[in-house]
Amino acid sequence: MTRVQKLVISLLCVVYLAGCAPTRNELADQDHAPPAPREFRAVWVATVANIDWPSKPGLSTPDQQAEAIAILDKCKQLNINAVVFQVRPGCDALYESELEPWSYYLTGEQGKRPDPYYDPLQFWIEESHRRGIELHAWFNPFRAKLAGATYKQSPDHVSISRPELVKKYGALLWMDPGEEAARKQTIDVFLDVTKRYDVDGIHIDDYFYPYPISEKQTRPPTNGLEATTGPAVSVEVPFPDDAAWAKYQSAGGKLSRDDWRRDNINQMVEQVYGRIKRVKPHVKFGISPFGIGKPALRPAQIKGFSQYDKLYADADLWLQRGWCDYWTPQLYWPITQTAQAYPVLLNYWVEQNKQDRNYWPGLFTSRHAPRTEAATQPSTQPVNENELVDQIKLTRAEGVNGHVHFSMKPIMQNAKLADQLKELYATPALIPASPWLDNKPPAKPRLSLKPAAEGIMSIVLTPGGREKPATWAVWCRYGDAWMFDARPGDARKIDVPLSREGKPLTGVCVSAVDRCGNESSRVTQVP
Repeated sequence: MTRVQKLVISLLCVVYLAGCAPTRNELADQDHAPPAPREFRAVWVATVANIDWPSKPGLSTPDQQAEAIAILDKCKQLNINAVVFQVRPGCDALYESELEPWSYYLTGEQGKRPDPYYDPLQFWIEESHRRGIELHAWFNPFRAKLAGATYKQSPDHVSISRPELVKKYGALLWMDPGEEAARKQTIDVFLDVTKRYDVDGIHIDDYFYPYPISEKQTRPPTNGLEATTGPAVSVEVPFPDDAAWAKYQSAGGKLSRDDWRRDNINQMVEQVYGRIKRVKPHVKFGISPFGIGKPALRPAQIKGFSQYDKLYADADLWLQRGWCDYWTPQLYWPITQTAQAYPVLLNYWVEQNKQDRNYWPGLFTSRHAPRTEAATQPSTQPVNENELVDQIKLTRAEGVNGHVHFSMKPIMQNAKLADQLKELYATPALIPASPWLDNKPPAKPRLSLKPAAEGIMSIVLTPGGREKPATWAVWCRYGDAWMFDARPGDARKIDVPLSREGKPLTGVCVSAVDRCGNESSRVTQVP
């Protein structure tokens, strides 16, 4: 090789490497801006019996909206990044629906729309997204009317329009999961909301077949030497699904009755998951089952109710098959309650999570409610004021990246609890990613920095492609310390101070995050 050829090759290498070398801004991005914090910090907002919202049936539209805004503002203040909003407490709707009537808990009359009219679900979605908060629509799958509810059902409620699908069980009304038409109605309702509303998730709770009720019966004699009657004993009342069971058998069904009931629920869960993905793949499907697993699988020390045998919920199977995007078992027991120990149950579900879905346990935050209802907590132990803090810290220590509070009311009422959460959630956090739904990051955005008012810098944001960001991840460096924030994806300008605590703004770093949690390449500028 001649000297000239060597020189040409050397020059080409220099040009090539110069083109590949990171800029000063990109170096600052890679070397200094830390990873975005990620944690699902969610709260259930229950509408059944007006637990959380609205505070009572029949409030005016402005009052309902004001209460919703107060809840969402509190969530934003505490860096809570998701709301699980109950939209179907009993085969009714807190949104405009052609399938089920307006909820009594909204207007004080089932079937009556708000006046002045508005769509509560749409309102909650818009106001949540405006604050950078995800909104998950929460459905009760089969309950048709809560025990103790005295309101009159409207003519278009399933108990009136399709009475053959609904069974009376104690004081409850319950759609029979053994009836194919009942399962279809439930699935159709889920899909209707998925199609028509910009929800971030579809969420179902633990009410599949109803929790069993008992009645007192007289014990029959066991032999002729006893009296004709014995002492009264509690006997479990069977769910009245004889008609559906007979129909299944006459069609050639071979499963036992218990397995048939479980199969009815399995079919519903699997179909819901698959059909949501065909409509909107980014919409997450979450399940919140009772917190104790199948008796044959649970750790030896864990005792208690079997959802597998009583609710006919093969919850372990659903998680193992990956029929959900996030898993929120209700782990409502204290850390030290041996038979239902929180740490043991926390790790039990980690072991069952064979498909590596997001796992965000439910916490019984209402244990700390400053009201008499807190006495009904599922615990045999006195309330430890730091129990919730200890559980969240333990959850993080085990590598579990989220949790859900039941429910919002104690967070609104208990100032000490809110202060504890504010300390735990000191920094905003992104929702953990769901890479099995989509693992393609959005395009790298563009940003420019422009002086605004005195002491303020404007970060001007432009998406790098056609996909609208769900969230902006924003880091501002003051002196040598990076501070993280998460902003709504529709923002195009963010104002930040030029100094904090006497330290000047020395760098800005931004990335776009899509609805499945994928983060784009970062772009960094130095003022």
